[in-house]
Amino acid sequence: MRRRPGIGGLQNAAAARDQYRLLGENVAKLRTDLMKDQLATFRSQLEDFARKHKNDIRKNPTFRSQFHEMCAKVGVDPLASNKGFWAELLGIGDFYYELGVQIVDICLATRPLNGGLISLEELCNVLGQRRKSAREAISQDDCLRAISKLKVLGNGFEVISLGKKKLVRSVPTELNKDHNEILELAQGLGYATVDEVQRRLSWSSGRASDALETLLEEGLAMIDDGHKDGRRRYWFPCVSSVSSYAVMDVV
Repeated sequence: MRRRPGIGGLQNAAAARDQYRLLGENVAKLRTDLMKDQLATFRSQLEDFARKHKNDIRKNPTFRSQFHEMCAKVGVDPLASNKGFWAELLGIGDFYYELGVQIVDICLATRPLNGGLISLEELCNVLGQRRKSAREAISQDDCLRAISKLKVLGNGFEVISLGKKKLVRSVPTELNKDHNEILELAQGLGYATVDEVQRRLSWSSGRASDALETLLEEGLAMIDDGHKDGRRRYWFPCVSSVSSYAVMDVV
């Protein structure tokens, strides 16, 4: 028979557990303090780096993107406020605010053409044309950061992905899985037909027609009935490469 430990043995075991717990808490605290010291050092070095490379950060979009990645690694958001050290040193808060205003203008101007859905590439191209006289070049990364700050405007203004393509949505239209699949399918030619959607996605005629008509009602598609084969084509300016010329005319 096993003998049960006495009261003294239980007390010794409890004391040992308390010692291990205290030791673990002390080790965790030391590690936390060490990490805080390292982060403070990194932030200080980041500020020194920003002072030294201020002009490169403001003028070179690739360098600016890499700078943002460094900031993210140490928990610094230079765009969190228009006030304070980063705004005064780099002025990048004002830079992204200005981009955001211009992005809103372009999205509103092109909405009659694309229904409030424009490719990120096209948006950046139009934005670049607008900013020809500006000192700072811009990149898609800059556009994405500016768009992320537009969320304060409420529902709308978000980036959605269709395969490798990114689209900027500026209206609160909810696109479901069927709509996204049709838009992705239409990227090749810029349009889709009921027959093609049926064949490529293995859908019924009713499902294909309903999804296409919904996109048409939302202003995301345009109808083309002028073909000998009699098949209606639903054109999508947001994924069509030919839409950029019309967009430039509007803007």
